Amino acid sequence: MPELPEVETVRRGLQPHLEGVRLTRIALNRADLRFPFPDRMIERLTGRTIVSLTRRAKFLVAETDTGERLVMHLGMSGRFSIHEAASDAKTPGEFAHARLTDPRHDHVEFETEAGTRIVFNDPRRFGYMQMFAPDDEMFPGLGPEPLSNAFSGAVLHERLQGRKSPIKTALLDQSVVAGLGNIYVCEALFDSGISPKRLAANVGRARADRLVVAIRDVLAAAIAAGGSTLKDYANAEGGLGYFQHSFKVYGREGAPCVSCGKPVARIVQSGRSTFLCSSCQR
Repeated sequence: MPELPEVETVRRGLQPHLEGVRLTRIALNRADLRFPFPDRMIERLTGRTIVSLTRRAKFLVAETDTGERLVMHLGMSGRFSIHEAASDAKTPGEFAHARLTDPRHDHVEFETEAGTRIVFNDPRRFGYMQMFAPDDEMFPGLGPEPLSNAFSGAVLHERLQGRKSPIKTALLDQSVVAGLGNIYVCEALFDSGISPKRLAANVGRARADRLVVAIRDVLAAAIAAGGSTLKDYANAEGGLGYFQHSFKVYGREGAPCVSCGKPVARIVQSGRSTFLCSSCQR
């Protein structure tokens, strides 16, 4: 499933084509994705201008000029592709869309006044879209954004107090910190020298400070690389991410640790694979 860096990369690709632009046509090519589409979604969006396109955790949020917000989640296999106004040559987005996706899974289409068509393709249909009124609370219980000023060593340390789960499991809890997933938690724990098996309540303030720095650095590097492409992910222009070439532990079971040379180990925690160096992480 795309994690925060992948969703942020998609947001940045879509932003020039959606933000400040009026939607002239919306097509829903089926009745639902993971859940049914919002009531009157076509009517509520047609003719509306997208005043901002932001991200909250792993969600994209498009706010319209009425104050309503369209929240979008990519699910396991969702992709947006951008098709510029008709021309003699295919744009990169059109070429990538034709090469990487099956048009039978083009479930949602947004067309702008500039003639750009933005298509959401989702073979597995685990993505979803929902609309919220201006005063509706969209994400109750969601923790702080890891790249925001609301996230710090002190905040993380406080949120880990009394938690008996391993730190790896705690970081995947979206109420602790929003948007983190398996890949980047494994990488951040390695960079901070913290064992994923350590109890969350036993992560002291100094370790929490190191961990926050590592989380920020890993996410920033992944965003700069366009995210990580393991299977289904592609950005809005059809390009692939490259951060997977920088993994230090994730997916490297048995390979030598980049720091000490001992084999990277794989364990299972809460049904998820965890990769670590037992020598470097305590």
